[in-house]
Amino acid sequence: MSHLFRENLRQLRSQPAVVVADDSVFQLPEKVLQFGTGAFLRGLADYFIDKANRQGVFNGRIVVVKSTDQGDTKAFERQDNLYTICSRGIQNGELKEENIISSAISRVLSAKTQWSLVLDLAKNPAVTIVISNTTETGIQLVQDDIYQWPPVSFPGKLLAFLYARYVAFNGNPDSGVVIIPTELIADNGKKLESITLELAHRNGLEGAFIDWIEQCNFFCNSLVDRIVPGKPDEIRLKELEEELGYRDELLIATEHYHLWAIEGDERIREKIGFYGVDEGLVVEPDIEQYRELKLRLLNGAHTLGGGLAHLCGFKTVVDAMNDPFFSAFITHLMENEIATAIPYDIRTDAALAFSRQVADRFRNPHILHKWLNINQNYSAKVLSRVIPTYLNYETRNGYLPEYMTFGLAVFIYYMKAVKKEGENYYGKVDGTAYLIQDPKASFFYQKWQIASLPDMVQAILKDASIWGRDLNKVDTVHSSIVKYLQSITQNGVAETLKTLLERTEYA
Repeated sequence: MSHLFRENLRQLRSQPAVVVADDSVFQLPEKVLQFGTGAFLRGLADYFIDKANRQGVFNGRIVVVKSTDQGDTKAFERQDNLYTICSRGIQNGELKEENIISSAISRVLSAKTQWSLVLDLAKNPAVTIVISNTTETGIQLVQDDIYQWPPVSFPGKLLAFLYARYVAFNGNPDSGVVIIPTELIADNGKKLESITLELAHRNGLEGAFIDWIEQCNFFCNSLVDRIVPGKPDEIRLKELEEELGYRDELLIATEHYHLWAIEGDERIREKIGFYGVDEGLVVEPDIEQYRELKLRLLNGAHTLGGGLAHLCGFKTVVDAMNDPFFSAFITHLMENEIATAIPYDIRTDAALAFSRQVADRFRNPHILHKWLNINQNYSAKVLSRVIPTYLNYETRNGYLPEYMTFGLAVFIYYMKAVKKEGENYYGKVDGTAYLIQDPKASFFYQKWQIASLPDMVQAILKDASIWGRDLNKVDTVHSSIVKYLQSITQNGVAETLKTLLERTEYA
């Protein structure tokens, strides 16, 4: 079996199993500077650019900068920077598969050893877009010197690139670029801009350059949403390579669903050059609704279902969704409670449509998302993802959402540690211990020592660091949580769930 590289693309074009671009793509100019070689960017941002090139729309390739010392760039060199995106998922209830050989990347440069080549790109007038995914910790202000070879931080590297561009084009207003970070933090574009400007001041750069940054460059907030596990395990990788007919060291697996929401107006749509190639690429003046939909419906459903699924014996999300009772719980939770109470002005039909997409994603048999991983930092996720929707539902309707209340009761039960070893706390389900990976584990351990269940619940609900306020003051929360915990203690989590479904006629 041959390896993937440019010379065997002609043969692969005759195979229906994979989508391959035309040879002309290799003649396209470099238009994008990308910080980050990881699977996520290659499976989302680069996916859109590759698709645009195949449609003859964008007609530009990406220069990728590798900033970390981990790994090397040799696999990219061996494969002429080609790699396969294998997307698998469910869309409108039907299985959907797609294999694409991405030819979007032209070069991969090491910041450590090839920084001069990165700065040379600043002189290229065709390079008008900068993309990044340097993890959430990448967009932070650290003391940095732009003349260091290379600067330490990502904002420092970006500032050095911008200054080199400013000098190369004598501050021409038309030489500015569009900068789109994809790191998973709120207002990532504006935060990156603020840090870049602060570093410019600290480096003593001239005021005219700082004005050029602010007036001629565009830092866009963006939101990304696609599960990209990356390289499959050896067994799955071998299966995919047998299906494709070649070996690929850089092959990545993704779910089918993909969203890249970029904050911008018609000017940004025109400047990026690949808007309109896919409905998953959104450029709008306000992308907050997409953040809220993801946070409340996808992340919120994960959080409210996490303890329940694990205590019912399900290891992965798809395992739980194959159970009719759990699936009914998640469906009702999203459609009848969360979708109607998102604390943002979102049309109900849009929220319902997104909830159906989430259900499809949860049922994807190719994404084995483990509940124990989802349940890490459980209490912080409840506070940020669930409580605002929970309280908004009660405010709008005058009564509590049943399924969300049950989910909160299960969360409290999941956090019940039965033993402590060193600094670790363990719960138990069906005789098997599980590690409670949460900074609040000791808090719950102490509170579960209270003999009276109602008193214990009152002590837990009172703590504002868990809930953002004293939940005892919200009418009937205490009595409802106590009721569910009593049932769970006596009958088990699964039976309590079935009773809830039967009582609400949703079984």
